[in-house]
Amino acid sequence: MANRLWYSAVYLALGFAVTTAHAMSKDEAALIAASANRGNANAEVLLAGIYLRGEAGYSHDDRKAAYWFERAAEQGNAYSQRMIGDFYVHGTGVEQNLKVAADWLEKSANRGNNEAQLELGKMYLYGDGVPADPQMAARWLERAAVEGNGEAQYLYAKLFQTGIGVEKNDEIAGNWLAKSAAQGYRDALLLEHALENIGYRIEETFYNRLPELTQLAQDGDIEAQYQLARQLETGANGKPKDAKAAVKWFNKAAEHGHVSAIRELATIYKTGLDAVPADPEAARRWDQKLSSNTSH
Repeated sequence: MANRLWYSAVYLALGFAVTTAHAMSKDEAALIAASANRGNANAEVLLAGIYLRGEAGYSHDDRKAAYWFERAAEQGNAYSQRMIGDFYVHGTGVEQNLKVAADWLEKSANRGNNEAQLELGKMYLYGDGVPADPQMAARWLERAAVEGNGEAQYLYAKLFQTGIGVEKNDEIAGNWLAKSAAQGYRDALLLEHALENIGYRIEETFYNRLPELTQLAQDGDIEAQYQLARQLETGANGKPKDAKAAVKWFNKAAEHGHVSAIRELATIYKTGLDAVPADPEAARRWDQKLSSNTSH
């Protein structure tokens, strides 16, 4: 039972793509519903998915799906913030409200959800729910493009082609267009072919205007703070190992409730890490915070 419940949680958390290889049982759904009613954010996300799909004896109910997504979103779940934002965009289970949608999408985008970054970029580009702001559109589309979102890469390329929100630059436009086309985004492929037909050359190596992870972390992006800490802890992606700096960034993410960062700090202070000595009292405090963040 425990393994089946875990697999359901994984499938649902990854966009509710439960396959025929595993269907949610009524017992599992009942456990999830009980946990959601006790205020567990992860269970709230799963219960929203159950209502959205209409499974395990539950009828499809957009209103209840929206209710549970919003409950989880209020607890800071980035996926739910993006989902309830989409619900408000389309009026799914709630009254359509683009301003509320933009507020939720911005919360999710700030937590690193690239689908929310894409949608927020489009809202600023077209003035839907927010004042039209080409510079803000460019900012959010770039964030999503860097994360590999093909549609965002295409739209970001179009900004450089037209000089909207950024300085016009055909070379940068072509490189982002090629990156989008390489992922199979249809509009990018069509435009790329049209450009090639009139002799427009796209560089084989993409222009790599990636915002530094450090800058994103310094700007307050909680997920970036956690990822930077992990890189500094392990020396990944060419970062020099620096245990003290890793702990600093874990702390910043943990202070905003990042559960994985809290767990890392509890472990580090139990055993020590390079130049960071073990600290049983600090380990106890972070264990308590971890318990309070995961036992609702």
